[in-house]
Amino acid sequence: MMPGTLEDMWHEYKKTKNSSIRDEIILKYAHLVKLIAGRIAINIPSNIEFDDLLGYGIFGLIDAVDKFNIDLGVKFETYAYSRIKGAIIDGVRENSWVPRSVIRKIKLIKDSIEKLQNDYGRIPKDEEICRYLNISIEEYNDIIRDISKTNILSLEDQLVKDMKIETDDKQINPEYMVEKSELKTLLGKAIDNLERNEKLVITLYYYEGLTLKEIAATLDISESRVSQIHTKAVLRLRGSLGRKKHLFFERRSCK
Repeated sequence: MMPGTLEDMWHEYKKTKNSSIRDEIILKYAHLVKLIAGRIAINIPSNIEFDDLLGYGIFGLIDAVDKFNIDLGVKFETYAYSRIKGAIIDGVRENSWVPRSVIRKIKLIKDSIEKLQNDYGRIPKDEEICRYLNISIEEYNDIIRDISKTNILSLEDQLVKDMKIETDDKQINPEYMVEKSELKTLLGKAIDNLERNEKLVITLYYYEGLTLKEIAATLDISESRVSQIHTKAVLRLRGSLGRKKHLFFERRSCK
């Protein structure tokens, strides 16, 4: 007989490892996979099917159910989100192809922005990036267009990378939660320093939950233009977060 409440099911599963109870728990949270997959779908290569995203996400959900520690008092939805999203992103990366030339361009722009931000103490303007790279603004915009067409840049993905620390799989490391809060504060300050159109696109996309198509309609510009603005903004923010990584790495190395 299946335990009554969801909490009862969790306690019974952790005690008995009953596969039928685990399957029931997975069904209870399957909606999370669809929700997260839908959020990610607008930012991936067009050759990846939505059903593939759901498949990757289910593996992440199963992993989360197996490793979740109910005694920590953390909501399962909070714990599962990063594992589901991470599984989807990993699946996309393993099964999609991005030209090496695009990867090199992303690194070139990101590293340049990070270097200039260290020099200036602020987010550099397009003209300053072009001078540093010794390219024209037209060439720079061509690079941005090439990157934006791949749809592989995600601010959420970058946050996951920057906050990743070694943890015991059976628990959520408290240090992770502190770093997550600090990184979000740094991110908020960096967003405030973006150019107006970049700040608007980032806000509408990540905080208001609008799709690129909806943002294009709201701002009365093309969807490709929104994608380019998004790409520029994420590259700037990656550079901004990159120059702050020492704050996290130094603290961990002092253990």
